[in-house]
Amino acid sequence: MDIFKLLVAILICELAGGLGSIFNIKAIPRWYDKLKKPNFNPPNWIFGPVWTLLYLLMGISLYFVLISSANISLALIIFGIQLILNIFWSGIFFASHKPGWAFVEIIFMWIFIVLTLFVFYPISHIASYLLVPYLVWVSFASVLNFYVWELNKKSRK
Repeated sequence: MDIFKLLVAILICELAGGLGSIFNIKAIPRWYDKLKKPNFNPPNWIFGPVWTLLYLLMGISLYFVLISSANISLALIIFGIQLILNIFWSGIFFASHKPGWAFVEIIFMWIFIVLTLFVFYPISHIASYLLVPYLVWVSFASVLNFYVWELNKKSRK
């Protein structure tokens, strides 16, 4: 086990989460808390622990790809794109207050997560499986994003 590569992979993913959360900190009490939300919206406190765990799993997944002997260039590009889309979503939704555009963006993020699962699978089955909770959560977040957008359309007119 290459502890250095493992720590770097986890750090990259957790830092992406940290960058995204910069947009959330001020927007949650000032904007997000005031939005209409569907009845299945989780309490705000759940998002931090869930995302921290997901970024950890993403980092471990990335580690398994990094230590493989396969050609990983395409896999790293696709992984990087989904990670960047992850950061941008927070900026679009929370900083720009644009849930409609954030919904469009999260669909692209979801597609790139699926692509990451597919390109990771031949390199490391474990790496691919570790991203399944992330895909499930982003699927749920997509639905939540859509409903927040729909429920708040009238208040923007």
